[in-house]
Amino acid sequence: MDAVRTDPEPPSTPHAPGRHRHRKPKAMSTAARRALVLAATAPVAGAMLAGPSFAADKTAAAATVGSPDAAGTLSDADRAMAAKLGERVNNPSLTNDGSSVSGVVLDSASDEVIWGHNASTALMPASNAKLATATAALDEMGPEHRFTTKVVYSNGTLTLVGGGDRTLSSDELGEMARTAVDGLKAAGVTNVKVRIDDSLFPEPTLAEGWRTDYYDDQVAPVRALSVDGKLSADTALDAGKVFATKLADRGVTVDGEVTRGTAGVGDVPVAQKVSPTVREMVRTMLKTSNNAMAETLLRMTAIEAGQPATFEGGTAAVRQVLGERYGIPLDNVVLHDGSGLSRATRIPAATIAAILDNATEPRNQYTLGPILEGLPVAGEAGSTLGPEYARFDDPNSKCAVNKVRAKTGTLTGAIALSGVTQGKDGRWKVFSFVENNSTAENSEITDAMDGLAATVNGCWA
Repeated sequence: MDAVRTDPEPPSTPHAPGRHRHRKPKAMSTAARRALVLAATAPVAGAMLAGPSFAADKTAAAATVGSPDAAGTLSDADRAMAAKLGERVNNPSLTNDGSSVSGVVLDSASDEVIWGHNASTALMPASNAKLATATAALDEMGPEHRFTTKVVYSNGTLTLVGGGDRTLSSDELGEMARTAVDGLKAAGVTNVKVRIDDSLFPEPTLAEGWRTDYYDDQVAPVRALSVDGKLSADTALDAGKVFATKLADRGVTVDGEVTRGTAGVGDVPVAQKVSPTVREMVRTMLKTSNNAMAETLLRMTAIEAGQPATFEGGTAAVRQVLGERYGIPLDNVVLHDGSGLSRATRIPAATIAAILDNATEPRNQYTLGPILEGLPVAGEAGSTLGPEYARFDDPNSKCAVNKVRAKTGTLTGAIALSGVTQGKDGRWKVFSFVENNSTAENSEITDAMDGLAATVNGCWA
């Protein structure tokens, strides 16, 4: 049976906060045009971790002796790395002598393409597609944007209104119930009906390339209301039932079953819960490869961009952000969802590397820095590169533990690993490796991919 998980998930100056202000498209440099000709990416400049020292790290890396110079001469370390990658990409676990692998490595400070292998070939990226979703969400909404879940009252009915917060918990619903009950009792109301309003998103559907059995194992039908991150056929109804129970626990009688409806413009607000920031959600989504959060962020991004809150509206918003605002090449890119579960999605390694490169530029640090912060670190427990998933634990890769930060991707017939690391020459590198159609065991493929990333780091026997 097809194993469909995009990633093994554990059980389950800056602009001012507020509405995002759109920026002009990023101008394409000579280096970017050269990289495109080589089927690589847009301008590269970066470091593993976003932070106050980022720009200084980049400047220091650019001055490293023996690194690529203005004429494009590779350093001895980079030549050795490229040669080793040429060997390791032919690992039998990576299928047909590497013919179904799309890969690229870039020097962050010089824009130099150090190594490429079918870099413009569009393959299934699995959860590496979340990097595109994260970029669009952060750019459209801004890192400090938050979502609001509300409770409103009218004519004896409390309505729980979903606002796209996938982090809403039972305890938080309990707090909202407490606030609502205090108001009801003050008004002498002891009996209410409860309904849910998840009309922010259209009726959930399967994305192209999804299988029906993705529900409720890999993802839930995408609704604007959920509780405790659970996957179910109707996450909004589940949240409504929890809310009704919390009301009853505080002495209010709930009449009848929880129903679905739409809040009226004249309904009186009685309680609300504000979500964590988009920055925090992106970190969590990438660190644990949370499919449901990715699909919710895709819809909220669509709304902010003036698009319908659908798969189609969300992916259109992603393409606009990547292509028009940041100049990221979208040749051969096909998007159908926000999580990477779609088997019809195609993204070349060159484009994935460009997305990461874009996040590493100092001028984008405030807006897109959370992408770098959210990338799992090799050997980091609780992330998809943690020891619980047997990553970076064989002789070809364990030397890179704590030195590689990368987004994983795992789908039947598709394994991806894309991220940033510091090379043997001390300079920062951006890399992307995507593999499709290997018949080897997943553990053998991920070991081979980890070995490629470790090679970029400069640790090999």
